[in-house]
Amino acid sequence: MSEIKVNKISPRSGTEVTLGDSGDTFTIPSGATINNQGTATNFGATGAASWTTTVKTTTFTAVAGEGYFVNTTGGAVTVNLPAGTAGAVVAIKDYANTFGQNNCTIDANGSDKIGGSTDDAILSDDGIAVTLIFIDSTRGWLVTDDGLQSSADNNPFIVATGGTVTTCGNDKIHTFTGPGTFAISEVASVAANNQLSYLVVAGGGGGASTNGNGQGGGGAGGFREDKSPVTPYTASPLDGAPEISVTASPTSFPITVGGGGSGGSAPGKNPGSAGSSSVFSTVTSAGGGLGAANTTGGNGGSGGGGGGCVGPPAPQGGGNGNTPPTSPAQGTNGGSGMNAGIAGGGGGGGALGVGGNSPPGGSPGGNGGLGATTGISGSGTGYSGGGGGGSSYGPAGTGGTGTEGGGAGAGGNPGGSGTAGTANRGGGGGGASTGGSGGTGGSGVVIIRYKFQ
Repeated sequence: MSEIKVNKISPRSGTEVTLGDSGDTFTIPSGATINNQGTATNFGATGAASWTTTVKTTTFTAVAGEGYFVNTTGGAVTVNLPAGTAGAVVAIKDYANTFGQNNCTIDANGSDKIGGSTDDAILSDDGIAVTLIFIDSTRGWLVTDDGLQSSADNNPFIVATGGTVTTCGNDKIHTFTGPGTFAISEVASVAANNQLSYLVVAGGGGGASTNGNGQGGGGAGGFREDKSPVTPYTASPLDGAPEISVTASPTSFPITVGGGGSGGSAPGKNPGSAGSSSVFSTVTSAGGGLGAANTTGGNGGSGGGGGGCVGPPAPQGGGNGNTPPTSPAQGTNGGSGMNAGIAGGGGGGGALGVGGNSPPGGSPGGNGGLGATTGISGSGTGYSGGGGGGSSYGPAGTGGTGTEGGGAGAGGNPGGSGTAGTANRGGGGGGASTGGSGGTGGSGVVIIRYKFQ
């Protein structure tokens, strides 16, 4: 075999050099490098990558012309792109179908762009494979394998502001304890991430005052919740209110948070007032019904307790809950007060349990109805417990069982004022005993939760 050693081949005339004849084969030995500093033509398809079979499990810098299998089973991985030159290509494939659990981030070099944006791109679809080619400084790296830039979109998650913002794992939580605006600046490119989890609790009703017998506790504010499948927390048994999903950006949702109803003022037998509604998007929770004095309790999200009075031994009924009606029901009925020589008031209804009745004989007040517990805020918290009814001479009723925010009714002889419902928990105020004022209902709250990473 003959061998020619030269440093440069130039044409004898003209501008073209031909190597060999048709049918000849030219072999490039292993380890040799061809360094193209000009324009390559007639080499077949362009824009393809040469795949590297060493799987990447940690952050690395890609080389133009190569494709990489990326395994995020052990955690998120960042791919740093090389400096962009026209025609440069980089390809990425989800090795273990885990990009949805631990994302793969694509970071452009310096001031280069991805799809016209200087933001990092996030690959969050399990099993995805993308090829990116650098086109120019205006658009930067573009996805070409399927023609859809959304395959490496810059915002697979919602971006929003409003209220007090906290995080829990991969979720953001916006808590509104007063009026405000939930503002969406970017929708998620992954459709499932656009469904919101939410809790809407209205203000609880106020308890009644008295100058004699025990009176009714306030009903709890209406309780409505819906949990998105992508937000991992334990919802209440009332999960299932209408689904709310973000469909466009920018979008703003005005938030209304209902105040608690005032308690009836002593001296005298005076009813409390109803709580106010809370609103998020198309979902409204009704304020809790008022605790009654000598009459039936008020209607509302949960019904207020009936008042106790001297008279024929016929109970004064509690107010109707789930008014107006929703599905699932936003609350329950209040308990009955007792008409007797010694009369107690009924307990206000709660999200899950009806208010207790004052028993025959009338002295004890009825217990407040059971509220509902949800983990939407990041920890299990109870809301919308009914206020306890007041008693004349015996023990008072209590607020909702557990931590649901209902105020306790007053008891004893001489008596006293009912306890207020807990702020931003939507509990009813406690009913009063002899000479006392009714407790104020607890204010409501709106909580919104969604996946952000």
